[in-house]
Amino acid sequence: MKAAPEQIPPPPRGSLGELFNPFLPEQIEDPYPIYARARREEPVFYSPPLDVWIVTRYADIVAVLRDTDRFSSFNSLYVRAEPIPEVRAVLREGYEEFTSLVQSDPPDHTRVRAVFGKAFTPLRVAALEGHIRELTRELIDAFIRDGHAELVSQIALPLPGYVICDLLGVPRSEMKQLRAWHEDKQALMAGSAPPEAQVASARGYVAMQRYFQAQIEARRAKPREDLLSLLVPEEIGGSAALSMQEAVCNAMDLLAAGHETSTALLASGIDLLLAHPEVADALRGDPSLIPGAIDEMLRCESPVRGFFRAVTEDAEVAGVRIPKGARVYLLYASGNRDEAEFADGERFDIHRRDTGKHLAFGKGIHFCVGSLLARTEAKIALEELLERLPGLRRGKDPARRSPFILMRAFDSLPIAWDA
Repeated sequence: MKAAPEQIPPPPRGSLGELFNPFLPEQIEDPYPIYARARREEPVFYSPPLDVWIVTRYADIVAVLRDTDRFSSFNSLYVRAEPIPEVRAVLREGYEEFTSLVQSDPPDHTRVRAVFGKAFTPLRVAALEGHIRELTRELIDAFIRDGHAELVSQIALPLPGYVICDLLGVPRSEMKQLRAWHEDKQALMAGSAPPEAQVASARGYVAMQRYFQAQIEARRAKPREDLLSLLVPEEIGGSAALSMQEAVCNAMDLLAAGHETSTALLASGIDLLLAHPEVADALRGDPSLIPGAIDEMLRCESPVRGFFRAVTEDAEVAGVRIPKGARVYLLYASGNRDEAEFADGERFDIHRRDTGKHLAFGKGIHFCVGSLLARTEAKIALEELLERLPGLRRGKDPARRSPFILMRAFDSLPIAWDA
């Protein structure tokens, strides 16, 4: 049984613990001022609404990521450690808890990552470049004559979404349903919706588990050249050192990792270019600058705001004692703008020499296995969009940001250009 964290007194009025609330519209739209204040005044603080300790400075985040003994990745995607009873009852119809690459510690993490090592090798990703460029051009062809588009739904989501469907070996036509189930999973991770909405999301999450279990079982009888075939457990005749629970969980994580980060990166990257047209002009004039610009986009607008860790024994971070049984939220998006690591960290500068050490893909054993695929998709999409959409600018309708605590993303980003 896990030890219960000690009771934390309420934060004083006007402190970071009282003011920090990532669900507030103003903090969804622009969280960076409160991040900067935290780094200056209270780099590690307790948040009562989330019941977690927030870690905001780069060096402290990296130190926690490397200390896998005291800071466990168990439930690292969930705001609340335990679901409400009504949700738990629904989850019992599927797999309640299992080991995924993101939410595991050594030695389980080492075993699971060995399976993923075959999925995103440089050779495999390089072989996809022609396919990704062809798909990008097809998507742009569908709207280029209109002179306007909604970037997320018309390219930023379908491009990586279709690529990961192709890699997994599931029909592109099912992407809409898979995306809906994935949003159910995101809602469960946030745990902030009304109980009836959480129960509905739990049903969608269980439906996604059943879908991927059926897909994996189909690969047992008929293996294919796809990622789901790599996940077929040894216990049912496959090659993966996974249980069926783990295979299902990691299939769902592959779906998420394969499109979510890339979708957010592409939308946020274009948004930065719309705010800095001189940078867009520089990239058009010299496309060789695009890979470096992508790293700066990842630093400035990290698609993943951060991840959670469970404290397995009393620990200290930046002089603050955090008790066993508590949880911490490692705020990557704050660490990526830490002035102690990045000079003038709030400034978007594609010519930085140290941009590559950003935290957007994590650090250490949990560094994102799909990072090369995400970079490749973003590079090709930016090349094609900048070349084919002259006069790229904001559309007439306002953009809308996603409300999810773990992701810094857009629900919609209208754009226009000279058709």
